[in-house]
Amino acid sequence: MQFHFLFLNISGGELVVVLLLVIMFFGANKIPEIARGLGKGIRQVRNATDELKQEINKTDEGDSLRKFKEKIEAEKKELEDLGGSVKRNIGL
Repeated sequence: MQFHFLFLNISGGELVVVLLLVIMFFGANKIPEIARGLGKGIRQVRNATDELKQEINKTDEGDSLRKFKEKIEAEKKELEDLGGSVKRNIGL
C-alpha cells in the first residue's frame, strides 16, 4: 500500500528526503521548538476564529431570536382570535 499526501502528492521517498533536508538545515535540536511554535500559532488562529464565530452567532442569535418570538406571539394572537370567533359561532 502506497501512502500519498493528497494535496502535495508526495511519495515516501520524497518525504524522507524532505525530512533529511529539514534536519540538516535546522538541526535535530531546533525541530521540536519549531513544531511547538507552529502549534501555538495554529492554536491562536483557531481560538481567534472561534471567538469571532461566537461573537457573530451571539449578535445574530439575539436579533433572530427576538424576531422569531415576535412572529410566534403574532401567530398565537391570531389563533386565539380565530378560536374566539369559532366559539362565538358555535355558541359556547
